[in-house]
Amino acid sequence: MERASRTPPAPGTAVADVAARLRKAGCVFAEDEAELILSAASTPDEADAMVARRADGEPLEHVVGFAEFHGLRIAVEKGVFVPRRRTEVLIREAAAVTRAGAVVVDLCCGSGALGAALAAEVRARPEQDGPEQDARDQNVTAQTAAAQHDGAQRDGPQRDGGQDANERGDGARRDGGERVELHAADIDPVAVRCARRNVPGEVHEGDLFEALPADLRGRVDVLLANVPYVPSREIGLLPSEARDHEARVALDGGEDGLNVLRRVTADAAAWLAPGGHLLCEISERQVPAALAAFAEGGLEPRIAVDEDWSATVILGRRPRAS
Repeated sequence: MERASRTPPAPGTAVADVAARLRKAGCVFAEDEAELILSAASTPDEADAMVARRADGEPLEHVVGFAEFHGLRIAVEKGVFVPRRRTEVLIREAAAVTRAGAVVVDLCCGSGALGAALAAEVRARPEQDGPEQDARDQNVTAQTAAAQHDGAQRDGPQRDGGQDANERGDGARRDGGERVELHAADIDPVAVRCARRNVPGEVHEGDLFEALPADLRGRVDVLLANVPYVPSREIGLLPSEARDHEARVALDGGEDGLNVLRRVTADAAAWLAPGGHLLCEISERQVPAALAAFAEGGLEPRIAVDEDWSATVILGRRPRAS
């Protein structure tokens, strides 16, 4: 994936005019969105078409073709789940238990944003031996209280000038700089196509663990599984950007939102290496049921919370052999 075009906005009142159109359509961050659209568009006609799509309710990320996530620019296509800023909390927690050379799997990967971000995080560390995995575990702050979130809260446009995923991904493969063995998988062929533009590793298509190479069984150090966790009856309550423009399979978690999570926890221990970790994002009200599912799957669970982002992450560790 190449860096998105950053052509200067049209002179004069172009930004103000576009912002006015977007504001009239109900866009809260109209000025920022106008600048992003005008920077991404190659021609005035393309800009006009992009503004019309955004005014019709299409997610900004789908309109411009990328989302900023954890300092990376992630390519996204129509219908593909847009990575949320609060999910960067999951990356922070994952980074704390990921050593250089780890085997990492991004399950239910969508655009591949999580795997790409974690790989970039590990690659950015100084070249040195890290502490033992158990010591890493002890340094991760975990809390048992959380702020509720709906699983599809939208954030304003991100203007951090993040690098393209492949500038810190495929480029690293070319120069030998990758520091994790990364695999990603999704059941949605559109998401898989998109992830192959972003992930500095192998991307597989299929249903959860069925998609993975058999030789990964028992040696995965970090398993990221940003599973859908919105209860089916609440899909209609989501913002239209998610409800109408992202694949339902990426949102719908079944009756209580944890159907896919339970399928993952049932098999995760068989794929994790001893001491390996499974990480998922959930809502506050799902904590008791999620803790039970992790424990039933043979994992030692704990909860990590970031109240600023209203983010709740559950981590499960496969015990080491005694």
